Amino acid sequence: MNKLQEENPLGTEPVGLLLRRFTVPSIISMLVGSLYNIVDQFFIGQKIGELGNAATNIAFPLNTLCIATALIFGVGGASAFNLSMGEGHREKAVRYMGNAASMLFLSGAVITLITLGFLRPLMQFFGSPDNVLDYAMEYTQVTAVGFPFLLLSTGGGHLLRADGRPRMTMICNLAGAVINTVLDALFVFGLEWGMRGAALATIIGQIAAAAMVVWGLAHCHTVDLERRHLIPGLRYVGRIISLGFANWVNQIAMMVVQIIMNKSLKYYGALSAYGESIPIACSGIITKVNMLFMSFVIGLSQGLQPIAGFNYGAGNYSRVKEAYKKDIICGASLAVFSFLMFQIFPRQIISVFGSGSEEYYRFAENYFHIFLFFTFVNFMQPISSNFFTAIGKPKRGAFLALTRQIIFLLPLVVALPLYMGIDGIMYAGPVADFLAAAVAGIMVMRELKRKEYRLGNHAPEGAE
Repeated sequence: MNKLQEENPLGTEPVGLLLRRFTVPSIISMLVGSLYNIVDQFFIGQKIGELGNAATNIAFPLNTLCIATALIFGVGGASAFNLSMGEGHREKAVRYMGNAASMLFLSGAVITLITLGFLRPLMQFFGSPDNVLDYAMEYTQVTAVGFPFLLLSTGGGHLLRADGRPRMTMICNLAGAVINTVLDALFVFGLEWGMRGAALATIIGQIAAAAMVVWGLAHCHTVDLERRHLIPGLRYVGRIISLGFANWVNQIAMMVVQIIMNKSLKYYGALSAYGESIPIACSGIITKVNMLFMSFVIGLSQGLQPIAGFNYGAGNYSRVKEAYKKDIICGASLAVFSFLMFQIFPRQIISVFGSGSEEYYRFAENYFHIFLFFTFVNFMQPISSNFFTAIGKPKRGAFLALTRQIIFLLPLVVALPLYMGIDGIMYAGPVADFLAAAVAGIMVMRELKRKEYRLGNHAPEGAE
């Protein structure tokens, strides 16, 4: 190893200790990020009810698009940074970090302009029923202003983590979430601003978190980030995009499925005893509840990224393999616990977000029991996808990211309701979950059987 590799704790400290150091703040950061949506859902559900809950679900694909863009530049920039640092290329690493930060804010501004320019047709395209449309537009018109700050706070957190400061990422996200929660209570209940108040609370929290991220990037520990590093360069941006593509694909796939799901739930709900709005409202709440579980899993995968990326770049394959296995064991434990909660307490969980009719509760319970049945295997695909991205194999990571949402779930959501009605949408979930986990397991086993991992110290294979 060169001196840089020897000095970096990613290559020398015990893997278990590193995983705790990086995954715990990553998990907390993801949980806090999920709270932005959960908190809004709670206050809107209590104050406005089913229609308000349905409206946030209609607007949710735009949030997913922002997260996708934040991940392609945030995770891509972090992966490029760690790989370059592991190879001993410090100047190249800092350019990756600066380019990623610039692209986060610029792409957020573009999404804001597009959203505000096509607000009504977007809400209708996302499947909004007529009685939900005004609520959805009111909420999105405000939240769109905060998209550049959402991207910068979310993606910038990955850059801070790559710099060896996972706690700083956690603090930034936590501060934003606390501000959002306090202002939600004030604006929605105190001032009775309704949907607009919840949206305003959200963007103020995002602006505060983004400001803290900017301060953190200006005071990096491992490199000196200067203004010249912020000027986008095609070579650097291209590499960042290639490494973040798997995460982007996964989120975009989720957005596409959300839109198709909303349209399907609206259509088949109208043909059932539930009506148009109940399935959309319930699925939106349950999706965000499931995001709490996925926050743990994605936090584990993000904590793994700098450890696997640096050691793969340095040729320490035994440490890469050890880190992956320990991450998977943690993910499996969390998945089993979440499965039991979803199966045993569905009515209690859905009741937190406001009251509803008996049909509302019945649909929610069925959705929990059926759609989320294979929660206990849902750790494999996200962790494995990010693992391949971290070791510089973005094509494999992108393929895994596509398996659940696009290759399996989307066709099933379209096909099964033709024969089973709205129940077909629910049964599409567990089938897709099982197949995606199986494919991920097979691909990772093939990777870890390569001779580099057995011998533990060879020059890294070239990036895809």
